[in-house]
Amino acid sequence: MQMRLDKFLAECGCGSRSDVKKLIRQGRVCVNGTPAAKPEQKTEAGTDEVKLDGRLLVWQQFRYIMLNKPAGCVTAVSDSRYPTVMSFLKEENAVPDGTEAPVCKDLAPAGRLDADTEGLLLITNDGALVHRLLSPAGHVNKTYMARVRGNVDAEDVEAFAGGLEYGEKKPALPAQLEILSAGMDEEGPVCETLMTICEGKYHQVKRMFQARGKEVIFLRRLSMGPLKLDENLRPGQWRYLTEQEIQELANAGKEE
Repeated sequence: MQMRLDKFLAECGCGSRSDVKKLIRQGRVCVNGTPAAKPEQKTEAGTDEVKLDGRLLVWQQFRYIMLNKPAGCVTAVSDSRYPTVMSFLKEENAVPDGTEAPVCKDLAPAGRLDADTEGLLLITNDGALVHRLLSPAGHVNKTYMARVRGNVDAEDVEAFAGGLEYGEKKPALPAQLEILSAGMDEEGPVCETLMTICEGKYHQVKRMFQARGKEVIFLRRLSMGPLKLDENLRPGQWRYLTEQEIQELANAGKEE
């Protein structure tokens, strides 16, 4: 794919278009061993060897990022009132250390997590993949750890499995509920659960428990299809997906 050199550098995460133009003019960029002459110079991505300060740059059409979303931020590209998930895509938040921050242009979250919900969030510019993952026809499973106020019992498990009425026009599709532990705090009984749904309606997990007389007091997404939250990522940290994870996601959500 042929593109301007300054666009190539920007999409490789070397800075904004104005930043990379300065790098080119400073003679720090070489194409096939020759210092680049000007920002508008054409380069063939995947064929030409482009280096910045001697470091080989690799261009990717699509980027796939796993963020461990912390509570207290909104799942949006921009927001004038609250911090967004995109504000965490910085080198200092990357795992492993030294990963370059991506250019956020065209990147967007795949779906939404509530502001107070933590956990797995995919951020990408691959719109076709996002459509497949979020399409109701894809039935891609999402698993959450939910800490719930109230006694969660076998009747709740059965109700979730049978398709629960929770205020939508149609009942929820069958969901899997597993009780991990039960205990007490100063306000009463609290249960930790695993819940797997194949939809993504507005506040669905919270509303389904609410329909059973329970309150979700903590929620973390652990997986989306084959993609599982990396246990090495602390809240607010991110990393690029591996090639295997990308391939597994590409096969998820395909209609039979």
